[in-house]
This record gives sequence, structure tokens and C-alpha cells, in this order.
Amino acid sequence: MATLQDYRDERLRKLAQLKDLGVAPYPADSHRTHDADEVVSRFDELQGQTVTVAGRIMGLRKFGKLAFIVLRDQSGQVQLFLHAPDVAVLDAPKNIVGMSELPLLDSGDFVEATGDVIKTKTGEISVGVKSLRLLAKSLRPLPVELHDKEQRLRRRYVDMAVNQDIRDRFVRRSKFWQATRDYLNQNGFVEVNVPVLEHTTGGADANPFVTHMDALDQDFYLRISHELPLKRLLGAGFEKVYDIGPRFRNENYSDEHLPEHVAMEWYWAYANWQDGMKFMEAMYKDVLQKTFGTLRFRLGGFEVDMGREWEVWDYATVIKDRYGIDVYDSSLDEVKKALADNKLEVEQTENRARGIDKLWKNIRKDVAGPVWLINTPKFISPLAKSNPDDDRVVQRFQPVIAGSELGNGFSELNDPIDQLDRFKEQQAMREAGDDEAMMLDIDFVEMLEYGMPPACGWGYSERVFWIFEGVSAREGVPFPQLRYEVDETTKSVYPDVDLGK
Repeated sequence: MATLQDYRDERLRKLAQLKDLGVAPYPADSHRTHDADEVVSRFDELQGQTVTVAGRIMGLRKFGKLAFIVLRDQSGQVQLFLHAPDVAVLDAPKNIVGMSELPLLDSGDFVEATGDVIKTKTGEISVGVKSLRLLAKSLRPLPVELHDKEQRLRRRYVDMAVNQDIRDRFVRRSKFWQATRDYLNQNGFVEVNVPVLEHTTGGADANPFVTHMDALDQDFYLRISHELPLKRLLGAGFEKVYDIGPRFRNENYSDEHLPEHVAMEWYWAYANWQDGMKFMEAMYKDVLQKTFGTLRFRLGGFEVDMGREWEVWDYATVIKDRYGIDVYDSSLDEVKKALADNKLEVEQTENRARGIDKLWKNIRKDVAGPVWLINTPKFISPLAKSNPDDDRVVQRFQPVIAGSELGNGFSELNDPIDQLDRFKEQQAMREAGDDEAMMLDIDFVEMLEYGMPPACGWGYSERVFWIFEGVSAREGVPFPQLRYEVDETTKSVYPDVDLGK
């Protein structure tokens, strides 16, 4: 049975033969005039006209003076029909290959074909090739199909080349972020990109990545959130501002979390949490409709209709009804007992805030939604503004959909003294061993002392896309991080290359 090495050696032989003929196997230019789908969908208009198409060979058959090539580009595929008397012969300086050189081509090669738009005798819309140029010679054969998950994730470029549905997923991912950006822009928000490297990182409960900047000879953190820099912009005079980009949290992989992922946060001066709830209900509908073409989804075991009226749940009431625990007047031991009774992990460093949050998440996993969770306790949300009607809770709103919290918003805290007190509490938690507690950011406190207007803030990550796409986090990004490994086949193909560990 032929191995990858055998196939590669054969293609290297063909590559050498093409070079001997004077053909440049990797030219820099192409002169495409139409894509494949355009030729097929506009056949009535283009019939008889000369076009130039380009793409990857997905299949090649030769029968004497006739040959058929299936050509695929991003738009779709079209057949190339080659009739020997009509096809230009080898012209190496122009990179044109003739019928005699077809045996030197393989599936996976990229070619350019110029010819008239026709229908064959069997009714197949085709390009009747007059000249064929080689654009790139492939040295490895694409698999006909690819199902092995490990291989799919490690060589995602092969996965997408073979599995059209995977490539389509990332077109939808692009639409998701474009619709997000368009909606914000249309509503007067300004996109400002804020730094990824920070002296002090904050805005979320997460363990950060640490790196070192040689130019300043100081350690920096990769941001865990966009929040604090964007709120500094509110202090600077911006009134509607947002950023879309990666953030980094040094935590375990899960079906809903990746250490690196794309997120968006917006901040809106002179708006409160209730304004934000109305805005985000409309935004979810707009973005999802433009991304998926529907507002009705079957997500795992959940039937979700994003077009219906959203329910509103009170945090303390939900916990009380489920566990009989008063979130404001309960001991750590009571919380630990509830965790144990519900077969939830009880850590040695457990604190009340973390424990109650785990209890809520145990409820959340069964909620279809859409639901707004409101009145979160202050000790769980240190950056949100207190509710003037109940100082124990904050003006926070979170959408619960298909068992997940798919966003986070609140009226922003702009009292510098209150903020400093809460930072001190978080710092004490860090010093007690909670690596995910927030750092004390004195520069942010100083910004608040100069003054920041009342504002609403919101953030969501690409987890929203993953959930509605119905895939895990790793399946939802084009190139997920994996432990670095070099397989034995690769080592055998490149025996003279130091591939490291």
C-alpha cells in the first residue's frame, strides 16, 4: 500500500519534470476574470463568452483526446472540458501546459483555465479550455474525506479544503462579527482598539498569561478583558465606544472556553443597565438573523426562539427557590453543604462568592432561555454599580440561553472611593490564594477621580457564535491551540530538519 512518502516522492518527480520543461511551478500571477459559481449561475448570460477561472483541481480524468477537470474555488466548482485540438500546447515561458503534460498534474494542484463557457453533450456547464496554466504544484494529496478529529484540528487547512461545511462555518463566524460591528457603528459607537499588553490586567475573574517586554525590561499581562481601557476612554470624553479582538485567560479548555478567544465590549455614556437590556435584545436579533438567517434554533436539547419576549429572573430568588439558601445571609458551611448535596466540587480554597456562583451555574445549565438574569449580589460583581433600591445587589444583566451565560452587562461603577474599596477586597482574595481575583489597578482609580460619566457596559465573546452554531469551542475557531507534537510520518518526510521536541 502506497504511503504518504510514496505519493510525495512521485509528485516531487513530476515537479522536477515540469521544471526541466521550463515551467515555473509557482508563478506569482493569475488573471482570473470569473469565479466558478459565477460561470454556473450566470450561464445564460455568459454562454459563448471567453472567461478565465482559477482554483484547485479536485478531479482529473483523461480519455484519449478528451479530458475533464473538476475545478474548485471558494465560490464552488465548475468543470473544465479539454478537447485536444482546441487546447494550446506547452508554452513554458507563459506557464501554459498542454494535453501532453496533463499526466504531470494531480488533484490538489492549482491551475488557471481560459476558454469559452459551454455545455457539454451531457448538459454539464463547463469551460471549454483553450489554454491551461499551472499556478501551484501540490506535493501532498488531499484526502477524499477527513473524519479523524485529531487530524482535523491539527491540519485545519486540510479539514476546510476537504469539508466544505467547515469552511462555511468560518464564513458565518465572519458574518457574526461583521454584523456585530455594523450594528454598533449604525448606532453611533466608535471602534477603538485598546492594548493587548497591560501592566495590570483586570475586568474579569481570570488567571492571566504573563510575558516580558525586553524594551522596558518589565513583565506584562495579556489582557483578560477590554473593560478597563475602554472605560478610560469614557473618562477621556468618548460617549459610545467599543473594541473587538482577542483576549487571553490562562484556564483549562472546555466545550465553552478557550484560553484565547475573540470578544467584543461596548461602553455607553449616560445610559444605564435597563437601556442596555433593550439595546442588546434588539442587537441579538439583528446579529443572529444576519448570521444564521433565522431566530429559531435547536441547540442540543434546547428549543430556543430568540424572537419571543425575554423572561427576567432575580438572582437571589432563583437560588432561594432551588437550594433554600439566602445569598445575603448564609455561611460558607451552608454553601459548601449545598455544593456537596448537589455533587458539585468543593475546593479547599472555597469562598462564599465562588460557591454561590457554582450553585447558580448548576441551575443555569438547564435553562433554555432567552432569560435576563438580574440583581446579582455585589460580592459576585465587584465592578458593577450598586442598585440604589438595594445596596446588596448591582445593576447587572446577563442573558441565559441554552444553558449558558452569553454576555454580561451592567451600569458601570464610577465612584472612585467605592471602586478602590472593592479593588482592595479583590486584592485580599488574591493574597489569600484566589489567582482569578482582580488586581488593584490604581491608574484606573485615578481616572475615576478625574471623573467618568454614568454609563452602561456590555461584553460578549465568540461563545455566542459557538452556541448558536452548535459546536464546541475548539470546533468553533479555525486553528485551536493543541499540544505541540511531530508525528513519525512528518519526521520521516523531513529527516534532515531539526523539528525540536
